Amino acid sequence: MNFGIPRAAYIHIPFCRRRCFYCDFPIFVVGDRRRGENSPTMGDYVEKLCQEIDMTPNLGESLTTVFFGGGTPSLLSTAQLHQILAKLEQRFGIVSHGEISMEMDPGTFDLQHIQGYHHGGVNRVSLGVQAFQTELLEKCGRSHTLPDIFTAVDLIHQVGIPELSIDLISGLPHQTLDIWQNSLQAAINIQPTHISIYDLTIEPGTAFGRYYQPGNQPLPSDETTVRMYQTAQKTLTEAGYEHYEISNYAQPGHQCRHNRVYWENRPYYAFGMGAASYTQGKRFTRPRKTQEYYQWVNSGCLLECAVTEENEVLLETLMLGLRLAEGISITSLKAQFSPDKLTTIWQVLQPFQSQGWVKITTERIYLTDPDGFLFSNVILAELFSKF
Repeated sequence: MNFGIPRAAYIHIPFCRRRCFYCDFPIFVVGDRRRGENSPTMGDYVEKLCQEIDMTPNLGESLTTVFFGGGTPSLLSTAQLHQILAKLEQRFGIVSHGEISMEMDPGTFDLQHIQGYHHGGVNRVSLGVQAFQTELLEKCGRSHTLPDIFTAVDLIHQVGIPELSIDLISGLPHQTLDIWQNSLQAAINIQPTHISIYDLTIEPGTAFGRYYQPGNQPLPSDETTVRMYQTAQKTLTEAGYEHYEISNYAQPGHQCRHNRVYWENRPYYAFGMGAASYTQGKRFTRPRKTQEYYQWVNSGCLLECAVTEENEVLLETLMLGLRLAEGISITSLKAQFSPDKLTTIWQVLQPFQSQGWVKITTERIYLTDPDGFLFSNVILAELFSKF
């Protein structure tokens, strides 16, 4: 099987001022007064991260995208960001005009920071706004305020970073359709090049997991969250954004190149605590706890897992590819998988095509917008039951 050569890298920066009430990501809370410049813990982590990069084989191609996720990467000092990017450049190479994205939280950076990040190569910011209402930010346990959002946007524009994405969450406690519409309009008014919309998931072990039950007040009803999705689709597309993926909207020409690597099921490197990579046919998730991650690096960064089996690759290809508005190329499926598997796919999808949730042309399979996207879990569950 041809696994392809990774040309993308995900970098996990686990540090946060506090843990948001909905978050189950592998993070390390540092409080309000610590950041890269004055935290030995963060300094140690960056050194260990660079050690992992050094120990990772270069599989033959320069990187075209790098994504700093978290956690809160904007707690890094500019020197630490430069150090990590320099190590990636040294080990793999980064193409000129590559997409270098950084998740940032309002209130965690000033002009000097954003200038330093941009000078280091960051040309795309994903800003964790989540809501434009003070009461909702507080109910989520977010550390930023409403004024912090607009200050952050001004700073990003001031230094001339060309790509700005805004993250919003729907389905929050006490969130109504009117409140949701106000958040959508506030995001549009900022004129970002990209907007991501995530429906709240109540995860076990989180504060929200202890406080709330899905479908019960003060969470919106299932019917309301469906209407929130439909409202976002209508409002954002009418404002000129392309709904190019289930949760993502972009102005023409401004899709996230890094995230398309995931949705197209292409290989990618990943570095850092809890980060998941996909290289040489293997999906591997690093230890989620700091000391265990350090021990794993010290032991040689071994990717101890099996090559992904063909059925798993097929299901991943369907699960990820059908998130895209353009769907999946039938030619690509035929090149990768046997005729009997394709026949099973057609048989499963036929009833959903009759319902108007799926479209199958001579060239592509894709879900309809918004109905097919809304019922994607139903469609995927049926596909997964057959393989």
